[in-house]
Amino acid sequence: MPKKLPSLFRNFYFVATACFLVWMLFLDSNDLISRFKMSSKLRSLENEKEYYQEKITEAEKDRRELTTNKELLEKFAREKYLMKKPGEDIFIIEEK
Repeated sequence: MPKKLPSLFRNFYFVATACFLVWMLFLDSNDLISRFKMSSKLRSLENEKEYYQEKITEAEKDRRELTTNKELLEKFAREKYLMKKPGEDIFIIEEK
């Protein structure tokens, strides 16, 4: 004679709720694991967004300075693009 199931497992509402929770936590396309991965990806992208916004403000500040100051523009062109005046020699010193 098989043992009877406890009354809790014979309750329709308990079984339906348990099935629903198992479905939503593990089997659905928006399960817990996917939600945690998406939230960590979102945090990562928000951090990247902050980084690039800071870089944009730096670049805009540099652009404003370069368009207003001719001496700074010449210095920038010489250092960044190795431009020179005719008859000048350029020496590049690299630090290790």
